[in-house]
Amino acid sequence: MSLAKFFSRGAKFFSNDLRRRSFEKKIHPDTWYRHDQILEDAKFRSLVDGDSPNFYSDIARRGQALRNEVLIRFKNKYCNTRGVRILIHIPPKAVSPGGHSLFSNLLESIQYIGIPCEGLYWGESTEDRLESFRPTVLMSSDNDIYRNRINWAAVERYRHKVSLQVGLTASIEAYGNSPLQARLDWAKSKNINFFYSFRSPEYLEARKDYAPYFLQGYSIYSIEFGANPLHYYPIDAVKDLPYTFLASSNPDKQSRYEEWLTPIMSKYPGFLDGPGWSNISQYAEIKYHKFLYARARVGINLHIDDSIDWASELNERTYILAACGIPQLIDNPLLLNNRFTKQSMFQANSPSEYKELFEFIVNSLNEDFKEAYFALHEVYDNHTTFHRAEGFVHQMAALLNESINL
Repeated sequence: MSLAKFFSRGAKFFSNDLRRRSFEKKIHPDTWYRHDQILEDAKFRSLVDGDSPNFYSDIARRGQALRNEVLIRFKNKYCNTRGVRILIHIPPKAVSPGGHSLFSNLLESIQYIGIPCEGLYWGESTEDRLESFRPTVLMSSDNDIYRNRINWAAVERYRHKVSLQVGLTASIEAYGNSPLQARLDWAKSKNINFFYSFRSPEYLEARKDYAPYFLQGYSIYSIEFGANPLHYYPIDAVKDLPYTFLASSNPDKQSRYEEWLTPIMSKYPGFLDGPGWSNISQYAEIKYHKFLYARARVGINLHIDDSIDWASELNERTYILAACGIPQLIDNPLLLNNRFTKQSMFQANSPSEYKELFEFIVNSLNEDFKEAYFALHEVYDNHTTFHRAEGFVHQMAALLNESINL
């Protein structure tokens, strides 16, 4: 990395950190004051209800019915498929909370639909895991902190005995990555077979930055985000929180947080939780999320600039809020209306409209918004992590020349 690039990144980080601290100071003090108690309440309800809470409201009953249909439909659906065995390289939560969640979620969903899938965790022997699990697909990330933790000599030795397809994430320089051509040259030297991305197929085809992958003869498989039905579904609770926002203090969103969320969060005390916020000493594990969402009158959501300018992705929260059956207030990501109908969410095109819609929802006597019902049906019909795992398994079976046996 050049000195100019190094100092540019440092200046950007410092600027974003100042923005975060400025934003945090404007948040209603009760949001910070009540955080730990609200989280403890969620933990208590998790212990009392476990995975079988009561479903009294119409949306909770409907959500439970839709969830059960999906659970039954996908449970071990592909257990008779032979030859597809997937090993996923998973970082520790302390190093990469997002990466740990993302890859663990994918692993869990592939396992659920009946495909053998295990994790290669940092610190484990690559050779031992290859020999014990005998995968036919190995997935990792095209980043030095991942690649340097794989014993590539062991991978090559294993390939002399078993046909192994190795895939890495497709990452372009526009996101601050190292020069792509050097990474593609390295990929050729290690016989990398394919790349994959959590962004949309439309984006991968439209953005010219990805062209070098295709020119080198690689395929990029898309695994978009979705809602995991094992963790996210509507349950009943008193709607005593104006909003719930489970999100990291993402540096790429600081300007949008301040512009779009300050008018709301400075006035209304809600629940804000996630890595990176200065005033939070602990943040909620995934098993508590549905209990936290259930108390919210509004599920607020914002996207990074890239998702506004390109049809690149909908963040995972878009699907999770839909699956939890609460009214979602969202900005205007370009991909949104390609994945959900317009009547499924409250969509704002400006900070002033965002605040106006928030106050309409939070001050309404109605808690039964039709938008939440539309979103609930659409996410369970098309956008669960089981749907995503199914699509990826079909792609891997084709790559391995294996047939899908139902």
